[in-house]
Amino acid sequence: MKKLTYTLLAALAIGATACDSKKNTYEGAGHAPTASDSLQVALANQDSLLNLVSDISEGMAQIKQLENILASTGDLTTESKDRRQQIRDDMMAIQQTLQQRRERLAELEKRLNASDSNNKTLQRTIETLKKQIADQEGTIEGLRGELAQANINIERLTATTDSLNTAVKDVTEAKDMAQEEAVKLTNELNTCYYVVGSNKELKEAKIIEGGFLRKTKVLPEDFQVNAFLKADKRTLTTIPLHSKKGKVMTQQPKNSYQIDEDASGQKILKITDPAAFWNKSNYLVIQID
Repeated sequence: MKKLTYTLLAALAIGATACDSKKNTYEGAGHAPTASDSLQVALANQDSLLNLVSDISEGMAQIKQLENILASTGDLTTESKDRRQQIRDDMMAIQQTLQQRRERLAELEKRLNASDSNNKTLQRTIETLKKQIADQEGTIEGLRGELAQANINIERLTATTDSLNTAVKDVTEAKDMAQEEAVKLTNELNTCYYVVGSNKELKEAKIIEGGFLRKTKVLPEDFQVNAFLKADKRTLTTIPLHSKKGKVMTQQPKNSYQIDEDASGQKILKITDPAAFWNKSNYLVIQID
């Protein structure tokens, strides 16, 4: 760009010398210079052309800075939404500026072509500037493509993430339900029931039945379940009987428990082998008289 600026300045300087020479010739001959002289038109617009060269150079620097930002960013999908929008706005602003510079260059070229002489150096300068503007527009378009692709990838990533989150949620819910069912089933399997009472109390609750010369039957079909206390086999190890007597009426193996006395002489049932104790039934009936 510096080389291009120096070339343009040199061309303008040569044009200015030529213009002064022609002006002297016109004045010596008593003639005024023609308004259509192409070199004079180019010299009259040299400031505009030089400013345009400077603007295009500045535009190249802006685009290079934007390229560096994207290069340092690496994966645009990791950038925030606001950051991506800022990059998109910067691209649009540069593209609009390039369009304005193209229009200014076209106007200068029109003025030069309107003259009846042709300055090849200025024409080459204009053609070079046109090419540079086109290259800058191509670069911006490429960067916009990268940003658009990043947005597409973000949408796909978001959709994949949402789908994955849904799947994980479903699996988690299913797992939680399975765990809840497992806990519920385990608790049910470990639920046991026991009742401690006198012969009269147990008969009134229809937990036992029998009489004179009849064998006592434990847990007939119509026994009252609500008379039992609910417990957990895993934690139930002792049952205070609050009596000086105690007898297990249900079919718990005798080697799976023992009945001891506390300090006051009250009976206590101790379960020594829970697995065997509850193997045949989840119900325990203890008579205390």
